[in-house]
Amino acid sequence: MACFIVSYLMPVTPQNLARSYKNSAIETASPEKLILMLFDGALRFMHSADEGFQEEDCIRRNELINNNILRAQKIISELQASLNMKIGGEFADTMYRLYDFVNEQLMQANLKKLQEPLRDSQRIISELRGAWAEMLAQQSSAATHG
Repeated sequence: MACFIVSYLMPVTPQNLARSYKNSAIETASPEKLILMLFDGALRFMHSADEGFQEEDCIRRNELINNNILRAQKIISELQASLNMKIGGEFADTMYRLYDFVNEQLMQANLKKLQEPLRDSQRIISELRGAWAEMLAQQSSAATHG
């Protein structure tokens, strides 16, 4: 007999618990942490698309690459939409163009089924993610010691 969460009568499964935990993490995260989570999601989908290139079944291969690249592109578009162009000035403009470039690379990777533009995009987003995480750590350290 399955256990149930009384409020919604949703079965308690590892998938439902993970989804609940993820939703809670998103709902309680700071805007800065949400950006980090978006970077992580984009990288996860790009990695899955990259793994799709190893699939031997052509239909499955194209499906894995396409679906994961489209998901990564949606996240990159969210990152782009999160930029405050009025306050961010030249930095926001540069980031906007960089996200455009990444989306263009992802589109080329998807249309032509090429790994190189996908991997270039992964490198760029990985570097941005690392810089963002470092900035958050410095802010946290300054808040703790300040």
